[in-house]
Amino acid sequence: MLLIASSFFQSCTETNEPSPSFDVNFSIPSNFPAPAYKMKANPITKDGFLLGKKLFYDGILSKDGSISCGTCHIQSSAFSQHGHDLSHGIQDRLTLRNAPSIQNVAWKKYFFWDGGVENLDLFPVHPIQNPNEMDERVENVLTKLRKHAQYPGMFKAAFGTEEITTERFLKALSQFQLMFISAQTKYDKVQRNENATFTADEQEGYMVFKQKCAACHAEPFFSDESFRNNGLSVKNRLDSGRALITLDDKDVYSYIVPSLRNIMLTPPYMHDGRFETIDKVLDHYASGMIDSPNLDPIFKQQNQIGIPLTDREKSVLKSFLNTLSDTDFVRNRMLSEF
Repeated sequence: MLLIASSFFQSCTETNEPSPSFDVNFSIPSNFPAPAYKMKANPITKDGFLLGKKLFYDGILSKDGSISCGTCHIQSSAFSQHGHDLSHGIQDRLTLRNAPSIQNVAWKKYFFWDGGVENLDLFPVHPIQNPNEMDERVENVLTKLRKHAQYPGMFKAAFGTEEITTERFLKALSQFQLMFISAQTKYDKVQRNENATFTADEQEGYMVFKQKCAACHAEPFFSDESFRNNGLSVKNRLDSGRALITLDDKDVYSYIVPSLRNIMLTPPYMHDGRFETIDKVLDHYASGMIDSPNLDPIFKQQNQIGIPLTDREKSVLKSFLNTLSDTDFVRNRMLSEF
């Protein structure tokens, strides 16, 4: 499992930085496969992690200093944004989509709802330069960091010299985010035989999940990272989903299958945050889908649209989904801003 030096939890300095004995160890949970991220190309160090953490929570990345990565990716919500259907950028500008959770990114192959980025190191570039998010240029961010009282020294500690480059900047952010490992749910403990068992309702819900949900939400990450049209009505025709990347009509209004890990902690749901509750999500799949030429074939079985779900199945499904909440992850002080 993930190993973190216990000294971090014993003391912090007045600047909220971990104590000098703080250490970072990346370890693969026993029920997880090997990471997709090339760890050897960017090994996590204590100083690299701390630099990435400071950058993640610093408004210096935005044009007016008001928005940080942590503004839209809030730890208590598994690093997603709660309280908004669409994310808000600088000057309260609305984006096209709801900010997804950041978790287990070492194992992800695609980033963003449309999969427009395939490398974690490039993940921050879009929100920094998007006019409705941080509205800044990476070159300007680097200039500000070079003039900052602390950052040159932190880059030297992390990379050997005070030189601040795009590559170093992005790799530091990756080092921090690579430690966003969520693997301490009840589900995980059951799978690893760690003195945990499902209740009757949770076990029944797990069976329903495997029968009706697992084809897209594959274990252990509860997403197969495919892109699918799941029968939502079109609210914003400017956002055509995966088709914005592929320019292929078959991908219109298709979005990546999101992970169900911490799903009960990350409302609202869908790419545009249209559903405030998990009940509305289940109702959509059971009876609310809109048929269209691009509706994924998996939702057109036996001349029926959607996934048939009884009230009992919905109830036990929610019981199972609750076992995917990781309270250790959302309370891990190593990942916290303060």
